[in-house]
Amino acid sequence: MADVHDKATRSYNMSQIKGKDTKPEMLVRKFLHANGYRYRLHTKELPGKPDIVLPKYHTVIFINGCFWHGHHGCKYFTIPKTKTEWWTNKINTNIANDKKANEALSKDGWKIFTIWTCELKPNKLENTLISILKQLQ
Repeated sequence: MADVHDKATRSYNMSQIKGKDTKPEMLVRKFLHANGYRYRLHTKELPGKPDIVLPKYHTVIFINGCFWHGHHGCKYFTIPKTKTEWWTNKINTNIANDKKANEALSKDGWKIFTIWTCELKPNKLENTLISILKQLQ
């Protein structure tokens, strides 16, 4: 099945997808800061370049988009009907990279939290944020 957009429109749409400072990421960062936690962002020296690094707690937090990181069983993860093979390869590569980064971080003694964007929807937000606090204490 062909793409429903021309090349210029598709290129523009894809360029608007942010990798840093996303709304879900900002929600977690503001919550942590308001509760007295200080952190670093997107530390390139660590495998997988975690979204949030809490050095004092030797903890990293990844905030994964359900679509981009293949959140199985999530209603927000469906493979597009166009360029299906390309998207499947893209998402599987992301999953493999996530696994490799998590293994390397675990080996180095880091605690790893993965928060899915579906867990930051209004009906789950409070429970998700409280569980982060409990795990950090």
